Amino acid sequence: MNRSVRLFVAVIVLALLCTLFSGGALLILTGGNPLDEIRTVLLRLQISGRQADLDRATGSSDVAVRFSVNPGDTPPIIAQALADRGLILDPVLFVDYVRAEGIDRRIEAGVYFLNQTQSLRQIAGALTDSGSSQIPFRILEGWRAEEIAAAIDSNPFFGFGGQAFLDVVRAGAQVPPEFAAFAGVPAGASLEGFLFPNTYQLPPALTPELLRDYLLTEWQNQVGPSGREAAAAQGLTLFDIARLASIVQREAVRVDEMPMIASVYRNRLAVGMKLDADPTVQYALGFRDGSWWPRITQADYSGVISPYNTYLNLGLPPGAIANPGLAAIQAAIYPAQSPYYYFRAACDGSGYHTFAISFEEHLANAC
Repeated sequence: MNRSVRLFVAVIVLALLCTLFSGGALLILTGGNPLDEIRTVLLRLQISGRQADLDRATGSSDVAVRFSVNPGDTPPIIAQALADRGLILDPVLFVDYVRAEGIDRRIEAGVYFLNQTQSLRQIAGALTDSGSSQIPFRILEGWRAEEIAAAIDSNPFFGFGGQAFLDVVRAGAQVPPEFAAFAGVPAGASLEGFLFPNTYQLPPALTPELLRDYLLTEWQNQVGPSGREAAAAQGLTLFDIARLASIVQREAVRVDEMPMIASVYRNRLAVGMKLDADPTVQYALGFRDGSWWPRITQADYSGVISPYNTYLNLGLPPGAIANPGLAAIQAAIYPAQSPYYYFRAACDGSGYHTFAISFEEHLANAC
């Protein structure tokens, strides 16, 4: 039965209904709006022969497309935007379908992640639940802020780029006052070291500031008041702890060795020795040879002029050099008690280190 015949039949059926029922009965049966009911029946008849089109996808790419429905957007506006993004083929069919099924009254404003493998029917259904959309995002332990920014740029779900995130966490950016007070972050300091590494499920309506706040809140929750009190009892702020923990994170290969490595640096700080930490030189170097953590040369130890170079400067660097995980933070707060001032990679390739009290012993431990 072609479309013209179906429409003719629908009109006849509806005319008969109107004849058979009184006006009051028809109003009751249609919820007080017989015209809407007539339109719905007509629309369902129109699309009844287009089930294949409703279930057809526009392509084979499952790459997520970020799609926004704004408050007040009507079905025609939404349909045209979907077509422009290559997510549906027929905007008119979309409008007819959502109206026929009552979906037009359930579409929610929000951000959605759609793809070309979804059919028109599936996309229409997805647009009724904005709360189901989340951004999966993982930050690895030991990443510096620029590596987090690169992960943002490679994630199709974000509505902003990595540079926008760097703008709110770099030195000089505004730090939320409550967090600054909790961690002892000096005015104008970078938030490097406080962007907690974890796997996150983030809301789609995310901004750079909101992402920053999620990471800072997770850092504060993980460390907690007990960590702050333990650091304060040793005369340290959590800003100090973050700086030391970032070095421990980059130096350690084995998590169980972190407290011992932290003890070496705490011992050096106690007697006024330079930290001589290779990762601080790498941080000062920045991006080189395709890496944010390039291999350093002998010349770099004295040639990289930077307050972050702990071969040239006493004490902790002016800020953290990476974003440590909880194990490194705890190692910085609760280091092992040891007599060691030196360590170097063990010769067995295990990832562990050999530790020494004197520089002569340290040299003897060379492979």
